[in-house]
Amino acid sequence: MIESHVIDEEEEKKEILRRYRRLLRYAKPYLKDDDAKQIKKAFNAAADAHKEMRRKSGEPYIYHPIEVATICVAEIGLGPTSIISALLHDIVEDTDWTLQDINTHFGPKITRIIDGLTKISGVPGDSISEQAENFRKMLLTLSKDTRVILIKLADRLHNMRTLGSMPRHKQLKIASETFYLYAPLAHRLGLYAIKTELEDLSMKYREPDQYRMIARKIKETKDDRAKFIRSFIRPLMKAINDQGYRVEIKGRPKSIYSISNKMKKQGIPFEEVFDLFAIRVIVDTDFEKEKASCWHIYSIVTDFYKPNPDRLRDWISIPKANGYESLHTTVMTKTGKWVEVQIRTKRMDDIAEKGYAAHWKYKDGKDEESSLDQWISKVRESLEQNDISAIEFVDDFRSNLFNEEVYAFTPKGKLITLPNGATALDFAFDIHTEVGATCLGAKINKKLVPLNTKIKNGDQIEILTSAKQRPNEGWLKFVVSSKAISGIKDYLKEEKKEAASDGKEIVIRKLKQIKMDLSNDTINRLVAHFGVKTPLDFFYEVGTGKIDPKEIKKIGEVKPQVAEPVKRAKKKYNTPKEVAEAAKKAKTSGQDLLLIGDDMDLVDYKYANCCKPIPGDDVFGFVTVSDGIKIHRTSCPNATELMSNYGYRIIKAKWTSQQQIAFLAGIKIVGTDRMGMIKDVSEVISSDLEVNMRSFSIETDNGIFQGTIQLYVDDTGHLDELIEQLESIDSVESVSRYDIVDN
Repeated sequence: MIESHVIDEEEEKKEILRRYRRLLRYAKPYLKDDDAKQIKKAFNAAADAHKEMRRKSGEPYIYHPIEVATICVAEIGLGPTSIISALLHDIVEDTDWTLQDINTHFGPKITRIIDGLTKISGVPGDSISEQAENFRKMLLTLSKDTRVILIKLADRLHNMRTLGSMPRHKQLKIASETFYLYAPLAHRLGLYAIKTELEDLSMKYREPDQYRMIARKIKETKDDRAKFIRSFIRPLMKAINDQGYRVEIKGRPKSIYSISNKMKKQGIPFEEVFDLFAIRVIVDTDFEKEKASCWHIYSIVTDFYKPNPDRLRDWISIPKANGYESLHTTVMTKTGKWVEVQIRTKRMDDIAEKGYAAHWKYKDGKDEESSLDQWISKVRESLEQNDISAIEFVDDFRSNLFNEEVYAFTPKGKLITLPNGATALDFAFDIHTEVGATCLGAKINKKLVPLNTKIKNGDQIEILTSAKQRPNEGWLKFVVSSKAISGIKDYLKEEKKEAASDGKEIVIRKLKQIKMDLSNDTINRLVAHFGVKTPLDFFYEVGTGKIDPKEIKKIGEVKPQVAEPVKRAKKKYNTPKEVAEAAKKAKTSGQDLLLIGDDMDLVDYKYANCCKPIPGDDVFGFVTVSDGIKIHRTSCPNATELMSNYGYRIIKAKWTSQQQIAFLAGIKIVGTDRMGMIKDVSEVISSDLEVNMRSFSIETDNGIFQGTIQLYVDDTGHLDELIEQLESIDSVESVSRYDIVDN
């Protein structure tokens, strides 16, 4: 039998050398002393260690470390230490090399980075989310050596670029993790180019149809866009040059993901997204003249095009927390189109593209702590809260990654940066945990306000405290910063532990009176009898008087079998092994619509209410803790979080031959109102396509007709046909599917 793929080893060797030489070309400006010699040594060590290994695509494994090193230097701007570490990043985990070997050949600095990278890949216990714990480990390295995280982001970017060779369920899991954790982290570290590519590549696998549609339309409109950009730039370039500035002006299309996001948020088709691209003006000027130059160029731009006053963003006077600096405005062209213009210097552009690495390059020993350094020290503080679970930590941390900032001042004029939506209480905790814990109220711009008052940009805030004040559960409802959330939770946990300790003493005394010991069996029976979740909750409720201590004596009259439901409840699908067994046990002999799992078996399942999948949708199975297998659409609002935090619970699901079963779907229809519109819509649904409706509600406002229809369809093909027919009705502007959420 002839092999389907013959490996040409000579050609592969040539390709490895080509890639290595390209890496050296990018690295050349950063090299000094014997750096080149050390990089060559690392390359030879990696090539030898990985020589028998291949990637899923069939390519030699060494391609991967070379590409990761190239991303580090060319796209992030890291130097020789990072290049060597990137070349060696998989060597300890995947080959016979040890950390001691790295230390012997490359020294302690490289060893620390490789150790950090290897620890991130380590597998923790089954009882917690592997990905959340790995992410937490990664952030621990942020406060020690940021290069570890930057190399990890380069590693993830290359994995995403080569994700096509992985099986579909792995693509979904990795793409979801990337979107949920790595893209926001790249954003926070100021790596805009990498953040944008990670979002786009995640979307390519999570929503392939939408991605392809937008990519195709961007390509189709490319010539018209280029022509428009040229005519927009021409007068500006001349006027700016006449003022003696050296500038580069370019038009950049918005990312596929950001266009898709805009379409979803505003409920509009591609054709109605007005800012498909941004014009960037990059001026080459001295550091001292940066601010004046950018504002001067802004005034030249607004001489030619009228600005929208509500869309001016000044991140030069107050940079974003990730170091981003730029002046943004949206202007109206002569043809009636809005265009976003970004004005920045070469230094600002470098920081915007290469983030943290460029930020250090330009720091030049300045003493003032930048907002990015302040953010990293906040990460360090939140990581010191060790008793918080990995998933809880990631959720708290992630909520602060993508948030825009709000800026406020202390009475002495110190600038405090907080997440958008922050309240006076967030401000108090940012000053100090003790100030937050005893915060009674605040004066915002000299006016007395309650704790939950939201901060606006430019507010000056004075915090009022009282030694008698204590945090309570309600505070968590109106704080948004990680520091405030963890500070309140820590206090409440400590308070709960103290009350629980008192409660435990009471329980021991009451049990002694009925000659019983506080054993695990007794605790389980007490927890079950009083209907609380955990022993800590039980002791806490006794300690705070919610459970009457006299009632505890009744446990002596209860038979031990009462504890059985608690034992059963503990048998939940918590580990990867249990998940696999649960999927196997779920087999049934009845013919079904879905094939599930690696072996594509027929198993029991339920449809998730959050996204209402129907046959033909791209779906996956999720093994729940106590409710069997739930089927979700891959575009479900909850899918990303499930795949990121509980990757081992995800199983493949694929539609098989369909039966005549109807599925509930929702359609939204918008158009201009006219006589007979409802009759025409109803005829298409019930007469032409013989579809049964569950509900049809309509609203008309100043000549605009909006209707939502819930109806039963066979599959996505049936639904698409129905949408197409409805779109062809006279005066109908748009028809789209929406998710029905049951109350």
